[in-house]
Amino acid sequence: MRAYLQKYTSAAPLAVFRALFGLMLAISTVRFVALGWVQELYISPRFFFPFYGFEFVKPLGEWTYLLFAICGISALLVAIGWHYRVAAVVLFMSFTYIELMDKTTYLNHYYFVSLLCFLLMFLPAHAAFSVDARRNARLRAGQIPAWCIDALRVLVCMLYAYAGIAKLNSDWLLEALPLRIWLPAKNDVPILGPLFNHVETAYAFSWIGCIYDLSVGFLLWNRRTRPFAYASVVVFHLLTSLLFPIGMFPYVMIVTALIFFPAAFHQKIIDRVSSALKLRREHISPGGRYYFPGLALPMVQGIFVLFFVFQIIFPFRYLLYSDELFWTEEGYRFSWRVMLMEKAGYTQFTVTDATGKRQVVNNNDFLTRLQEKMMSTQPDMILQYAHILRDHYAAHGFTAPQVYVDSYVALNGRTGKPLVAPDLDLAKESESFRHKSWITPFKDEIKGL
Repeated sequence: MRAYLQKYTSAAPLAVFRALFGLMLAISTVRFVALGWVQELYISPRFFFPFYGFEFVKPLGEWTYLLFAICGISALLVAIGWHYRVAAVVLFMSFTYIELMDKTTYLNHYYFVSLLCFLLMFLPAHAAFSVDARRNARLRAGQIPAWCIDALRVLVCMLYAYAGIAKLNSDWLLEALPLRIWLPAKNDVPILGPLFNHVETAYAFSWIGCIYDLSVGFLLWNRRTRPFAYASVVVFHLLTSLLFPIGMFPYVMIVTALIFFPAAFHQKIIDRVSSALKLRREHISPGGRYYFPGLALPMVQGIFVLFFVFQIIFPFRYLLYSDELFWTEEGYRFSWRVMLMEKAGYTQFTVTDATGKRQVVNNNDFLTRLQEKMMSTQPDMILQYAHILRDHYAAHGFTAPQVYVDSYVALNGRTGKPLVAPDLDLAKESESFRHKSWITPFKDEIKGL
């Protein structure tokens, strides 16, 4: 281990990753604003669904545009390596704040980007091919510790491996669900579309997707299989981009997977870009080694050890809960469970009080269409919404409001059934990390992990 920690390698792969990753995030931020999603998702709604423990993270009204501007500018500064350390910290904080503002918009790839931003705060990604290295000769270095690059590779491998492990369940492998539901809806796709009407296609995609996730990280790490593995990354993610509305994530993964290629490959990229920009070679291909200053090295290594131990353990927290994960979603988020289920839900809330007042709630008066859709299938969001209604009606003349819900949820094509008992007063229930005993039992079995 000591020999490994003292091993150095070219700074080129990390420099290229920094430039491409920052550029992708800058483009993503501009795209998000240009499509009107800031207004639609973070300004127009009346209420929001914060993550438990992060209730203080809230949209900032019209100032949310400034938050996105800060995120985009810091991403661009990371890309060019100008004031890199400060920019990396600001990028992590601004992007993660955006991610935590509303649970409605949660996606696994937002979490992945936040983790990459966190690692970049500590890595010497600006030691080469950066404005900082150009301006500061003492910072400039052509060699960095090998673990700095391997840390990013390990995180990518973990994402894929955990996504593959999550697919080892009976719905995905034995029933081809939810792809058997989703693919026929895409039968208008050119060339491939007619194939999506056949159940055999859903089974093939399910098994190929599972095998791909379980193996691609290790195949990317192996020199002999790397070109074929990267080709599969490109095909897989372009296909998912074509079929599903998951934004920039496929392209982020395509760019991130380049970190597995050797230093010579990245140096060629640097040389060509530098030639086009007419940069001096000593600024783009410096000699010497990068050394963490003072006590920074053991601190950074300690942080990385804790980081990866946490990332290994955290996805398995669902084992602490008793009922079916896909039904309760307790321990579902932040665990690399990507597009594993199709849930459709309906909720009708009723508010009453001891004086006999009774109000059937029109969800459209409180929530956007997207918020209502996401809330109707996720128990913790149902509880949050019930508390929103409790507080709202308490402020409008109801005495100690009681909140009840008629909820019906269909999971992976099964017949819909109540997610919450209709005679349960949700106003009295509280949020915590404990099992939500008020969720109705699933009374079915999805075998596997």
